[in-house]
Amino acid sequence: MGSRPEILFPLFASCLSLKGVGQKTFLNLQRMKISRPRDIMLSLPVSGIIRRISKSVFDTPLPAIMTIEIQIIAHISSKTRGRPHYILVRGLDSDFNLVFFHSREDYLKTIFPEGEMRIVSGKVEVFDGLPQMTHPDYVVKLPDKKDIPEFEAVYPLTYGVTQKVFSKLVKEVLTITPELDEWIDPSQKLQAGWPDWKTSILTVHNPIGVDDFSRSNAARDRLSYDEFFAHQLTLALARMVAKKKSGMSTCGGERERSALIKSLAYKLTNAQSRVISEILKDMAEPKKMIRLLRGDVGSGKTIVAFFSLITAVSSRGQAVLMAPTEILARQHYEVFLGLAKAVGVKVDILTGRDSGRGRKTKLEALASGSIQILVGTHAVFQQDVVFLNLRLVVVDEQHRFGVNQRLELSSKGLSVDVLVMTATPIPRSLALANFGDMEISILDEKPIGRKPIKTVMISTSRVKEIVEKLDQAIKDGRQIYWVCPLVEESELSDKIAVVQRFENLGTELGRDLVGVIHGQMSTNDKDVAMQKFVRGETKILVATTVIEVGVDVPNATIMVIERAELFGLSQLHQLRGRVGRGSAESTCVLMYKGPLSKTAKERLSILRETEDGFKISEMDLKMRGSGDLIGTAQSGLPEFWIGDLESQGDLLDVAHSDARTLISLDPHLKSKRGLAARNLLWFMDKNKAIDLIKVG
Repeated sequence: MGSRPEILFPLFASCLSLKGVGQKTFLNLQRMKISRPRDIMLSLPVSGIIRRISKSVFDTPLPAIMTIEIQIIAHISSKTRGRPHYILVRGLDSDFNLVFFHSREDYLKTIFPEGEMRIVSGKVEVFDGLPQMTHPDYVVKLPDKKDIPEFEAVYPLTYGVTQKVFSKLVKEVLTITPELDEWIDPSQKLQAGWPDWKTSILTVHNPIGVDDFSRSNAARDRLSYDEFFAHQLTLALARMVAKKKSGMSTCGGERERSALIKSLAYKLTNAQSRVISEILKDMAEPKKMIRLLRGDVGSGKTIVAFFSLITAVSSRGQAVLMAPTEILARQHYEVFLGLAKAVGVKVDILTGRDSGRGRKTKLEALASGSIQILVGTHAVFQQDVVFLNLRLVVVDEQHRFGVNQRLELSSKGLSVDVLVMTATPIPRSLALANFGDMEISILDEKPIGRKPIKTVMISTSRVKEIVEKLDQAIKDGRQIYWVCPLVEESELSDKIAVVQRFENLGTELGRDLVGVIHGQMSTNDKDVAMQKFVRGETKILVATTVIEVGVDVPNATIMVIERAELFGLSQLHQLRGRVGRGSAESTCVLMYKGPLSKTAKERLSILRETEDGFKISEMDLKMRGSGDLIGTAQSGLPEFWIGDLESQGDLLDVAHSDARTLISLDPHLKSKRGLAARNLLWFMDKNKAIDLIKVG
């Protein structure tokens, strides 16, 4: 593959090579994550300013940005130090002032000689009944009026980088924009009505009206597609390389699966049966399986995973389930112990807490193959953990293991089948962005007999009333979660702290009945508190969102979420899913502090109306955006310069399909279009993908 093609060299030089970029500007650009001309090219304007010449200063309601032809009448300077310098000017129909602060008077007199004509453009405001323009953005002589654009692009800038400076840099970068061969399928390009790449770049940086900023603008649309396409090509290449590793055909296990079905106290849903078939079909192939299992809270992913695990074991193999926390790993282990009895399989657990002789014994049992299914945290992939015949890896709560962690997992040389599960019912666009290298299975049914959860909204002013009802619920043998948004009191915040709420409830309901969990506790203390609640020793568990994922206490039937208006929709839905896991009626209480904003009211109302996690996540994506929805920091979710996952999911769909098609037709990207696609990957900084072409 070699290094970056020469045609792209100028775009990957340092911004210091551009005119007018000194060390200070360079550092400010770097703080904006801009260090190369290519980054400037991908920083698109977000709005524009109309700078057509107005006949009168009163043409538009003030304040407004205006461009006016003027005659300079007089300079009015104050003898008082630090006072502004005024220049009285005359437009076509009236007099007004130009105002300058901290400017040199002699300099202003050379730019604005009395009696001469100029064109000025800037913000006009009214002060003491007279219009005035403070520090005009443009000052030109009449013959140079073309130097003021009729419509000027406005860029989203920070750290003291001005529009003037950035616009000059954009102009310079556009002069070095190369012509690149086309990587888009010709029929796709024609159907979408997209211009060429270079034309698109030039067009988006030279808007002529507000329509040029809409999502439907052809040039912007095309550049969003390019970005999505490069990302999906990377995932398609990763998938191709993973699939090429000689996988193992894992068949059999009918007897074990039949025994398991007979032992269950419930019937599998149609969705569970369908997904199990999809997984078993993949495992039987001699290629490596890479499949994502998306299932809403309580849709029964764990049992689906267990069917996959025992299928791996039936082929004299071993299987492992990796969970993000020790609490969750232990819960899976407890569930699996019960299921394993029915099929005669040896299950064990390995976490960071195992040490010394106990750990050594487990490692020996794994290496000899006597442990058939291992449950654990990240600890299961430490160097000294060796399997005799590992065939399947199941990763729970995949959104906490991003694309990079998946590549890391594969790089351990494990040519095993991989099944990843998430209870975050993320919308399709986010699933494609984060998991486009996988096949996707969806569990879209609740297990038979699950009762709906009653969701109510109550003001925080009625907290005493809620505590009285909880007292009665505890006497009736029920358990309760109480979730708070913050760990400790902050002077800047009126959010009730977890610790404060724990103290209050302990006083009201009895100290022994209330437990607490928050992020600042040690893993051991969290585990102890959780286990007490699981065993029913504590009746009410006050917690932060650490209890959001996976922990299963069937006797917990009430979920109180304090200051619910501060949480996102998907997070509220996840928390609500902690109850309603047994046969009793369950309730979720959304405690809010009024008055609610329109958005908060809408968010809480959606939660009352539906329990459909996929529907909720689509609404959440529209209302909050992708970063908030699954936490960009831990999700591995890509950040796009131009593409927008919220509004352009359909475009991502097309890019996903096109990328897979191109890789299947031209896996080494050697055709004319393939070589053009390599240029795109280089331009989009997808160096890892380029390494994958070599591997593939």
